[in-house]
Amino acid sequence: MLTRVVFNQKGGVGKSSITVNLAAISAKHGFRTLVIDLDPQANSSQYLLGEEATYAADKAVLEPNIENFFEDVLGNNQQKGLIGNALGSILKAPRNKDLDSFVHSTSFDKLDVLPASPTLGALEHALESKHKIYKLRDSIQSLIGRYDRIYIDTPPAFNFFTLSALIAADKVLIPFDCDVFSKRALQTLIENVLETQDDHNDRLEIEGIVVNQFQSQAKLPREVVQQLKDEGLPVLNSMLPPSILMKESHQKNLPLAHLAPEHKLTQAYETLFGEIEPKR
Repeated sequence: MLTRVVFNQKGGVGKSSITVNLAAISAKHGFRTLVIDLDPQANSSQYLLGEEATYAADKAVLEPNIENFFEDVLGNNQQKGLIGNALGSILKAPRNKDLDSFVHSTSFDKLDVLPASPTLGALEHALESKHKIYKLRDSIQSLIGRYDRIYIDTPPAFNFFTLSALIAADKVLIPFDCDVFSKRALQTLIENVLETQDDHNDRLEIEGIVVNQFQSQAKLPREVVQQLKDEGLPVLNSMLPPSILMKESHQKNLPLAHLAPEHKLTQAYETLFGEIEPKR
């Protein structure tokens, strides 16, 4: 099993689109694939399940979800029924559920999702104070044999949930949109990844920078990409062009590989997938 995290502290660089479309291609190639959505914006969850399935009419989130998992880690659900009980009852309380208990099927073969929750951030302080940073990693280990590939979508911040994902991952993909501000933020981002590698996860590898919305005919994007390469940064050869098809894909809740498999953007994703996937 291989776990990839898609991470950039800057928003709007295509994390969710890259996560879902690589995961969908992974599933079409026969890998049993899971998407874990840690971003409270829940874009990956809505992309795969649709807004109506993710949110009820009263805007209640789909359950179980990633917030329920972390509540289970904290023991919140158990504590509500155990206050005032004897020690013997507490010792008999059920153990934490497996991560698999929070997963939902999608309409796509071999592709599942653990959906996000817009109120996930409310748990961050409690999780940090109780030192639960390794719980996601440990729980993912229970999925060995169930999944071949796990893709984790992260919030646009370096917080508890992002760090949990990096600790749990084997590889990290960094979306980059050829913006000058994105380039300036790369240094801090890479430093955070390397610090996580040193302190928590020595197997974590920066798989590469994914250049998104790349306009090959424009001078500035070409110059920015060349600067990254000149600085020795691991820019992947496969670059993703802009296309209105992506918005259509979001609207229809259909990953590109299912919406338009022969389109140039889909083929660019296929090329990217082939670049990052080890040969079988």
